[in-house]
Amino acid sequence: MESKNKKKKDFFETFASKVAHATGSTPAFLVAFAIVVTWGICGPVFNYSETWQLVINTGTTIITFLMVFLIQKSQNKDSLAMQLKLNELLASSKLASNRLVDIEDLTEEEMLIINRYYSKLNELAKKERALHESHSLDEAKEGHQYKIRPNKLKKSKRPVTKKPQNPKNT
Repeated sequence: MESKNKKKKDFFETFASKVAHATGSTPAFLVAFAIVVTWGICGPVFNYSETWQLVINTGTTIITFLMVFLIQKSQNKDSLAMQLKLNELLASSKLASNRLVDIEDLTEEEMLIINRYYSKLNELAKKERALHESHSLDEAKEGHQYKIRPNKLKKSKRPVTKKPQNPKNT
C-alpha cells in the first residue's frame, strides 16, 4: 500500500512539473492566444450572447483554478530545491554563518533583525579600501562584543585623571 501511495505522489509531482513547464512555453501561449482570437471571432456569429461570454469566462476560470495548484506545487518543489542548495553552500563554507541554514523557518521579525546585520555589513564593506574584503555575521557579532567589552572595562578600570586646566580660564 505504501508503494501505491508513493507512485501516486510521484505521478502527481511529475505531472505538475510537466504541466507547469509546458504551460510556460511559447506554444502554450500561442494555443491560448488562438483560443481567445477564435472566441472573439465567433462573437458576431453568436450575437455576443450571454452563452458566448459564459464559454470564455467558465473556461478561463476552470483553467486558472487548476493551474494555481499545479504551479504552486511546482514552485514549492523548486523553492525547496533552492533552499537545499543554499543550505549546502552555507554548510560547506568555513566562513559562512550557519545561522542562515533554514532561515526560511524564522519569523519575519527575526529575518528583519538579520537583515539589519547585513545592512551593517554592507556599511562596513563600503568603508573598506580593499574590494575583496569580506565580513560575516559572526565577525559583526565579534566586533560588537569587542566594542562592548572595552567600554565595560573602561568604566570599571579607568584611572582617574584630571583634565589639564586651560591657562586662559584660571
